[in-house]
Amino acid sequence: MSKSVIVKNITKKYKLYTKTSEKLLDIILPKNYGEDFYALRNVSFEAEQGDIIGFVGVNGSGKSTLSNVIAGIVPQTGGQVEVKGQASLISVSAGLNNQLTGRENIELKCLMLGFSKKEIAEMEPSIIEFAEIGKFIDQPVKSYSSGMKSRLGFAISVHTDPDILIIDEALSVGDKAFAEKCLDKMNEFKQRGKTMFFVSHSIGQMKQFCEKAIWLEFGQVKMEGDIGTVIPAYEQFLKEYKAMSNEEKKKFREEAMEKQSQSNFQPAT
Repeated sequence: MSKSVIVKNITKKYKLYTKTSEKLLDIILPKNYGEDFYALRNVSFEAEQGDIIGFVGVNGSGKSTLSNVIAGIVPQTGGQVEVKGQASLISVSAGLNNQLTGRENIELKCLMLGFSKKEIAEMEPSIIEFAEIGKFIDQPVKSYSSGMKSRLGFAISVHTDPDILIIDEALSVGDKAFAEKCLDKMNEFKQRGKTMFFVSHSIGQMKQFCEKAIWLEFGQVKMEGDIGTVIPAYEQFLKEYKAMSNEEKKKFREEAMEKQSQSNFQPAT
């Protein structure tokens, strides 16, 4: 099989400022203001066409940042990403304009993807039916619940038929019946040999759907391999993490922040 996504030494650095004036000074003055924070550091992996890969890790580990980099929404600070084909990110409200109606968002997003007005008119009824948001389709997205935004975003993305699908917690909101409907659609994509990345706190969904997994910790790859190898190791970590006292959890998070702020930050082991 051919490679559909190649990620080489991806780094994403943000600046943390204690006040707004620091951000302005950092732009106009040569002195370095603000604190560096590495959301990702030297992340590398390859995905074959048809791979279904799950990203796991506690909050702040870099899963969503990596998803956004692969989708081309957030530029990396360093490294290279090679994506063969069109990638589409599905997350709550991703790519939706809150001021526009649901119908207007369908038209805008599809136009941006290169579809003609005739093609959009043909696709629109199916997208609206799949989203199951009723009369809200003609209301501004800012009035939608998180579940409704997720439904609309998912419906648009799967109907544009991308080569690479990235699902970031899009099934964590809304009802179980719609989640099952989405999983059925994703399984259809799976049968067609599309590459998919799946971010979810639901280990059950991860086991049900993914074949491979990448465990991120402190912005780096902690472990990579078959789902049957990575998930049990991650579950053991979660068991130990949940058994920590509140003070121990706080210390763990503080140490993570400190490591991700260091210029000599070392890979997770």
